[in-house]
Amino acid sequence: MTDLAITAANIEVIKPEDAEIVQIVVAETVTAGQPVFINSDGQGALADANASGERQARALTLQAGVANQSISCLKQGYVEGFTLSSQAFDDPIFLSDTVGVLGDSAGTVTVPVGLVAPIAKDASTISKVLYLRFRWGADYT
Repeated sequence: MTDLAITAANIEVIKPEDAEIVQIVVAETVTAGQPVFINSDGQGALADANASGERQARALTLQAGVANQSISCLKQGYVEGFTLSSQAFDDPIFLSDTVGVLGDSAGTVTVPVGLVAPIAKDASTISKVLYLRFRWGADYT
């Protein structure tokens, strides 16, 4: 599994009119571009695919935050800010075993979160972005 490299300062929702963005109070310090799960206190904490409970990824942070701060998180939509040069269009993206990171193959538990998608930047340029769709009703055990 290869963890996806991220530039937190470049995390940006593409086509926000088609995105589902939610406000989540975080339980710990986070940076933009990290997947979170909802803990037993109803707060977002960093998710990973190898720890019980933490593999229930529900959103991607869109901004940095500290404990008990409400931040914007992407539940579904297109986002840029990840290095995707090694991934092909339509490659699946998963929650990684590394805390707070996405990867290009499944971790200990398979938690799919999206795929690499094409976005037309202009008439002649197609860029790779992530299309994420976190499954709030799914239970990954």
